[in-house]
Amino acid sequence: MRTAAFRLMLVVTVLGFGGHALLLPVLPLWVSRAGTGEFGAGTTTGVLMATTVATQLAVPALLRRVGYRVVLGAGLVLLGAPAPFLLFTAELGPVLLISAVRGVGFGLLTVAGSALVAELVPPAEHGRATARYGYAIGIPQLFLLPLGVATVDLLGFAGVFLAAGIAPLLGAAAVPFLRTGRPVRAEPRVQDPAELGTEMVRSWRAGTGPMAAMLACSLAQGGLVTFLPLVAPAASAAAPLALFAVAVGGILGRGLAGGLVDRRGAGRLLLPGTLLAAVGMGVEVLSVGGAGWLLVVGAFAVGGGFGLVQSDSLVSLFAVAGPARYGAASAAWNIGFDAGTGAGSSGLGAIAEPFGFRAAFGAAALLLLAVLPLTRRPRT
Repeated sequence: MRTAAFRLMLVVTVLGFGGHALLLPVLPLWVSRAGTGEFGAGTTTGVLMATTVATQLAVPALLRRVGYRVVLGAGLVLLGAPAPFLLFTAELGPVLLISAVRGVGFGLLTVAGSALVAELVPPAEHGRATARYGYAIGIPQLFLLPLGVATVDLLGFAGVFLAAGIAPLLGAAAVPFLRTGRPVRAEPRVQDPAELGTEMVRSWRAGTGPMAAMLACSLAQGGLVTFLPLVAPAASAAAPLALFAVAVGGILGRGLAGGLVDRRGAGRLLLPGTLLAAVGMGVEVLSVGGAGWLLVVGAFAVGGGFGLVQSDSLVSLFAVAGPARYGAASAAWNIGFDAGTGAGSSGLGAIAEPFGFRAAFGAAALLLLAVLPLTRRPRT
């Protein structure tokens, strides 16, 4: 973690995710002010995440073929270069095309970045390294998500579009100085054909807990973040405070998990992290129609629990996959994060419309409780 390569990778991550966070809440505002309805505004983010997940499936093969620097650099260019072109149009069709291209870049960036964390540091430091990587992602989002909208009022959309384009391109300019290797070709861990089936089953079982916790927590937090402004009491600061609490809880959770995972081993924080997120969603059930401070407390618990799960699940998947499959582990983790977030927004919305937000948040809490048996660390 003290090498120049790892520190430069964190700088590149800040620039890439900073450009992504700056534009994320502004693009729906851009098309809505041009006359596009709420559904069209929402599709700008939906298309971005759909192409992100689709791209993430192909990144492990790309990493083996062309290496980290090419994939990471291409991702940053595709994420940043299209952003200034938004100045020329607010029509939904061209904007969705730009979002799709940026989604491809974001998919390349997310998988290559988290896999590179495992590549640049030894396994004994994976917990702390993923925590620092979480800081590089979370802190820009903490400040730039609200700053993007505020910048529109001060500098107009042009300032946001240019900044969102320049930041990832600066990161791409630094990528050639990253000293990285190319992922090695995966080889079977056991050579006896009779044992290959047993090894595959063992690996699948070991990866089930981290992925189940990741999907359930991302689904719960994705739905919560989407609907917090609608649940919060009117004319109060509960909604922005709750959104801030989610982000702070996630950063603190990832940081706490880093050292604990390195000292005690991967897989031990999946259960308490998932349980904490379940408790948080339970508090959110009580907060509907009640006190705003309960909404903030529940949001902090959900963010903190998910933060614990994020770091521990990523390190667990790296341990299961082994060095030859870091790219595949990174892809699985990122797909779980992004797909779970999207499913939470749509799934909880489908429950909330006929039955209300108490039922939606309660369903998320029950899902988190249901996956708890899968998160128990197996005895070895």
